[in-house]
Amino acid sequence: MIRFACILALALSVSAVSAQSVKLSDAEISILLSGNTAVGDWDGTSYRQYFGTDGVTILVQPNARPSLGEWRVADDEFQSIGPGERDWKGWFVMEYNGVWFWVSKTTPPTPFEVLEGNQLIVE
Repeated sequence: MIRFACILALALSVSAVSAQSVKLSDAEISILLSGNTAVGDWDGTSYRQYFGTDGVTILVQPNARPSLGEWRVADDEFQSIGPGERDWKGWFVMEYNGVWFWVSKTTPPTPFEVLEGNQLIVE
């Protein structure tokens, strides 16, 4: 928890001073996502995605079965592969003004929130 808070504080302080977007490094992405849950909206559909420390990821969306995949960090990108997929897909992770974003060459920046731990189930 302390490690997560420190990386978050560092990223926020850098952006507050410079008011520019910050692209996270391999280590920063790993610290941000490992053992935590991303929550957001992708193409109009809400999602929750847990990133296990073992490289397993679980994606949960309304009215759909949970999807199990794998994730990794390489070349300053978050990368994932789902069931039946042959190629890894990658996104940069950026922070701007206290908000995290998935960023790729083919999709607009997509904001998300990070919740500490496995929070796939909403109570």
